[in-house]
Amino acid sequence: MDFLCKFVPMIYKTILKLRHKAYDKGRKKSFEADVPTICIGNITVGGTGKTPHTEMVLRTLLKSDQWAYANLAVLSRGYKRKSRGFQKVPIGGSAGIYGDEPVQIAGKFPIATVAVDKDRVEGCRLLAHPETGDIPPAQVIILDDAFQYRRLKATYNIILVDYNRPLQKDKLLPWGHLRDLPSRIAYADMIIVSKCPTYMEDSERAEWAASLGVRDFDPATCRGVSAKDKEQVLLFTSVSYKPMIPVYPDKADSRFTYAQRVVLFTGIANDTPLRSYLSDKYKIARRLEFPDHHQYTSADIGKIVKAQKDFPTACVATTEKDAGRILDYKKIPDELKERLFQVPIEVAFLSELEQAVFEAALLGVLRPWAPV
Repeated sequence: MDFLCKFVPMIYKTILKLRHKAYDKGRKKSFEADVPTICIGNITVGGTGKTPHTEMVLRTLLKSDQWAYANLAVLSRGYKRKSRGFQKVPIGGSAGIYGDEPVQIAGKFPIATVAVDKDRVEGCRLLAHPETGDIPPAQVIILDDAFQYRRLKATYNIILVDYNRPLQKDKLLPWGHLRDLPSRIAYADMIIVSKCPTYMEDSERAEWAASLGVRDFDPATCRGVSAKDKEQVLLFTSVSYKPMIPVYPDKADSRFTYAQRVVLFTGIANDTPLRSYLSDKYKIARRLEFPDHHQYTSADIGKIVKAQKDFPTACVATTEKDAGRILDYKKIPDELKERLFQVPIEVAFLSELEQAVFEAALLGVLRPWAPV
């Protein structure tokens, strides 16, 4: 065991270094898409909030004068999906077939094209130059979780870091949550520290900048210089939960949202912020925790139904991503449907200044491609 603890992370680190060096030196080729691409990525495994930040990028573009009527697209791998190859995600599609996150984004942004493809280079090609009439040619592609996909060189990289899991205090897989070398943060164009408290002093922002290798950080401009001597934008966001909405609108009984207790079940990387939010209004009578991206089985539904029956007056709550996976299960009892609600999530910057800097940076990098 001591041998594994010492050498497995060392081997993994060596593999990562060799792989990145091969791309950096040109021994392995990277490709650029024919349209601008915005990558939302991270250094750790899950839990940083890529999906709500992807949605924030979409909202920013859709409310801008330049991109409100453009053909926007989102490309994801579609983690744990059952389908293969390039797929356009339909509104109301199956999370099992397309992945829970792409299905969620497609449902919330019907004006955008959402697609999945493990081969991101091919996926970008098919979005920019579609071979079928049901896909408009994309003018911007947002890449959900593609920072480690070195074959595709994104136009702009936005990297997320969880406030509660600082990189310098984490370890490489399999003994920690780091999926990539912490030094890779220097290649980001923008770093967003997510899941922050709603207020932070400038001194704490400066401490974060130093820990991330961003020198000469100026809170007034939200900019500093990376270890690679490139300008980096450093911003901070917090999680904002919205009022619960029914998973089954045609069956829901809204009176359950006024209950004093809630049964909570989740299949996400970290449900701590959601539990904290719900605890302000409800007593959490029972919590059922499943693995991230979990596909629910009849046994799982049985556990949820049992908890619901143990607390018959309680509301049953889950996340947006879990709701998409639950909808794939076709034998949910009506008694559960009427009290089953999802908690929508959004991210917000800690200040209006950061919001303005984010919008200016995003629209600025896209300006050369702005539609006439």
